[in-house]
Amino acid sequence: MLFRSRFGLVFHALPPSSLTTYCCRMGELRGWRYCPRCRGELDGDEARLECRSCRFVAYASSKPTACAVVTDAGERVLLVRRRHDPFAGRWDLPGGFLDEGEHPLDALRRELREETGLDVEPLAFLGVWMDRYGGGDAAVATLNLYWTARVVGGLPAAADDVTELRWFGADELPPSEQTAFHIADVLSVWRRGHEDA
Repeated sequence: MLFRSRFGLVFHALPPSSLTTYCCRMGELRGWRYCPRCRGELDGDEARLECRSCRFVAYASSKPTACAVVTDAGERVLLVRRRHDPFAGRWDLPGGFLDEGEHPLDALRRELREETGLDVEPLAFLGVWMDRYGGGDAAVATLNLYWTARVVGGLPAAADDVTELRWFGADELPPSEQTAFHIADVLSVWRRGHEDA
């Protein structure tokens, strides 16, 4: 489950000791009793449900995201300040959820354009981080894919889910308590790969 790149190991999740609690504390299908297609009763558990009437099947799954560590010619990293919860006001890396059927690199380009006004070229795959989007019973599991990227066009402007854009040098990055989700870990892996290059 671990892959090597110039950035080191590229699959990241919580330590195995917390994996059961982490993955199972909330189910995407929790509370589902009726089929969304025919309103028939559902059988199964929080991982898989099947309709008795029409045989529709629903699986609980992690929601994929595509995000980027965008650097400029001076090797500064672009961070965005989140507009909404979870983690409103904290620094994040630009990116977001894939649309159904969307290729991750297309989602990466779309999300960066929507949030920052910039057109980017994805470069190296940085890694995968597992997380949850939000807290409590409403939190969904996420599968977060990260690439390095460079700007190839556009005009920088905070938009959509972002209130501010800022470039940070590798030694100027905000402390982890000012960042959202697992961003401090992603930046740490990027920094190690950057220093080794």
